[in-house]
Amino acid sequence: MFTHRIDSATYLKLLEVQESEKLFQLIDSSREHLRNWLPWVDKNTTVEDSRQFIQHTLDQFAAGNGFNAGIWYQGALAGVIGFHKIDWQNSTTSIGYWLGEDYTGNGLMQKAVSKCLDYAFLELRLNRVEIRSAIGNVRSRKIPEKLGFTLEGTIRQAEKLVYGYVNHNVYGMLLEEWEAKENSSINDDETYE
Repeated sequence: MFTHRIDSATYLKLLEVQESEKLFQLIDSSREHLRNWLPWVDKNTTVEDSRQFIQHTLDQFAAGNGFNAGIWYQGALAGVIGFHKIDWQNSTTSIGYWLGEDYTGNGLMQKAVSKCLDYAFLELRLNRVEIRSAIGNVRSRKIPEKLGFTLEGTIRQAEKLVYGYVNHNVYGMLLEEWEAKENSSINDDETYE
């Protein structure tokens, strides 16, 4: 089973069907917070909807076509992160993520995305990872910006949300850039030992 420790209080783990109620409760308790940026929130209205989502993500993982993992913080499900799908022909994927409202502002998502980048580049040996974010979603945009992604452009009216269409910024990270960043941080660590 896919499990990756981030730090002593946080880890990523594939969602399991028996966690459907926990996932639904997290979504339901943050519904107003999430629905501004995630169009699927209003379609997830029962525990069964969450169960079907989890089953779909397990099938996706079994087929080698991406994953969705729970972000677990201090023993509680805090959010979800994953690869939408993997384009093996072109060695690319895109990352999607969200946190329950009570878990924002703790740096959890930046750590989770960084761990997913390690997995994509160092384990799967993918060449490119993309993140798209609504321009108005400042918190979401800060993640790729802080991790050194390149802003590659804007897609106009890329997504329809509850209040209308929004433009997306497209951020990209390449394998060679992540490796250079990782090597740079290793060298920086050695400098301060």
